[in-house]
Amino acid sequence: MSSHQAVDKIVQTEFLRGRLRRHVPLARYTSWRVGGPADFFYEPADLDDLCALLRQLPKDEPILFIGLGSNLLVRDGGVRGTVIHLHGLLNELIPAEPEDTPEFKLPADEALLYVESGVASPKLARYAAGQGLEGAGFLAGIPGTVGGALAMNAGCHGSETWEHVAQVLTVDRAGHLHTRGRGEFNVGYRSVQPVPPRDEWFIAAWMHFKRGDDARARADMKAMLERRSATQPLHLPNAGSVFRNPDGNHAARLIESCGLKGLRIGDAQVSEKHANFIVNLGHAKASDIEALIAKVQAEVQQQTGIALQREVHIVGTTT
Repeated sequence: MSSHQAVDKIVQTEFLRGRLRRHVPLARYTSWRVGGPADFFYEPADLDDLCALLRQLPKDEPILFIGLGSNLLVRDGGVRGTVIHLHGLLNELIPAEPEDTPEFKLPADEALLYVESGVASPKLARYAAGQGLEGAGFLAGIPGTVGGALAMNAGCHGSETWEHVAQVLTVDRAGHLHTRGRGEFNVGYRSVQPVPPRDEWFIAAWMHFKRGDDARARADMKAMLERRSATQPLHLPNAGSVFRNPDGNHAARLIESCGLKGLRIGDAQVSEKHANFIVNLGHAKASDIEALIAKVQAEVQQQTGIALQREVHIVGTTT
């Protein structure tokens, strides 16, 4: 039996409490609003249900977890295998206790929150502010889920996700859960690598923030959102920052210095508001966006000698 037939057989069973569908177009699940279909698309009812699905999938079945699809370019041919959608589904967000993270010594002036991967990062920022916790405001400027923020150490305005991680919960291909400490990962700029390498996905995290004043926390979050609105092209579909900032420089500054603001391929355009954003003017294809990414990289390399590294993940097939 092929991997595809095996998954198709799972679709026909009744043990799953979530929703498993075939040939689901992914454009509506990505912030660029482009992308072909997934062979299979699963929305789990809860964590136990997700683990049950993983236990049933063939060992060689390709698996892709997505949240808000804000750091993701899905090619026009779609994704082979099973896509697991977590946004709004694994959405528990509650206060936690120091004994929940025995290997992490929580400072006396901090508090813990337990947050699942399907929670949108801005929602976490709002919740933390409501709890009178400071330091989470930067998450309001990250247009993705906590799962994605954990996977790439998302950050903005000088703060990063893993500065606040005490412990994480992961799941492996066999549906087994693992509690992992920060020391089990090499964490860098927009990079998180398990040590040793493991085929696991982030399901939740215990995150720590300073106890403070809720009014001040809300003000910080409001300032972050206002700055984001003033500097980013939020009125058009985009995937956030396309390129990592090179050491000692800024990708947007380099792109703009090369005269690339407004550069267009099809309906994909380098934003005229923020040069490190590529926007969909309405009818862009994933191939247009990918070609524009490559064009920007080539031009910046030629004019400055600096090789821009993508922050955006590209997945799927062209046909």
